[in-house]
Amino acid sequence: MCAAITLLTTVAIIATLLSDAVVFFSQVPITEFLTSTSWSPNPRGGGQTFGIVALVIGTLTVTITAGFVALPVGTLTAIYLSEYATPNARSILKPMLEILAGIPTVVYGYFALVYITPALKATLFPGMSTFNALSASLMVGIMTIPMVSSISEDAMSSVPDDLRQAGYGLGATKFEVSTGIVVPASISGIASSYILAVSRAIGETMIVVVAMGAQARMPAVRDGLLGIPYINPADTLLESGMTITVAMVQIAGGDLTGGTIPYDAMFALGLTLFVVTLVMNVLSDIIAERYREEY
Repeated sequence: MCAAITLLTTVAIIATLLSDAVVFFSQVPITEFLTSTSWSPNPRGGGQTFGIVALVIGTLTVTITAGFVALPVGTLTAIYLSEYATPNARSILKPMLEILAGIPTVVYGYFALVYITPALKATLFPGMSTFNALSASLMVGIMTIPMVSSISEDAMSSVPDDLRQAGYGLGATKFEVSTGIVVPASISGIASSYILAVSRAIGETMIVVVAMGAQARMPAVRDGLLGIPYINPADTLLESGMTITVAMVQIAGGDLTGGTIPYDAMFALGLTLFVVTLVMNVLSDIIAERYREEY
């Protein structure tokens, strides 16, 4: 019965998203939705535009930058907890680390806005905007560290001690055993933790609402060497922006009624996020199945 309730809930979510998304795409061409660079669902004067490109750039900026924080830090933390920490230290440090996952995300957002952004403006980036993607990304990365470290540490702890002892018997150091034996043997679990953490970062809302702002903007495209256009990362990291989830919150908090195009656009955005996270989870299962070691 519990399994059936879970399945029916998922089916109901898909049906709800599809029903209104189909109505939206019947009025707005899907090509315009996927290729247009302007997002103005309810502008004051002027026409409505529903281009998702600017939102995708904002989402990718936060996700990739958060990944640079969470993936290496979480992996190194998992290696320490699994291979170097004493049982007493592990019993204290792991629950403390997992507390990070229980902190409300709005608290992370206000911490980024009140402390991280002023600190960065006073030291490294004087021209940084008050609402910016960098502070939001750092907080999203810190929030997802426990997901990477916990799942990776569980995968490393499940590696049989016989493999470690064989490495030591061949003269390997603890570092060589940790990086050359344990990590490769648990790569399926580590890769799964990476994908799940990235999926979590893609769907984060409150941190980016508070710290990043809610302005859908395209970064300036500049001419590089040999005339090759490029986007300066500072144009996206140090300025405000908007992710897909923030756009949904903005629509839901507006004075819109059901049956309007902006209202239906919220479900189109939700369907887009659902497809992305579904692909990420399927990819995680494929990688885990492909590289899982059985001992």
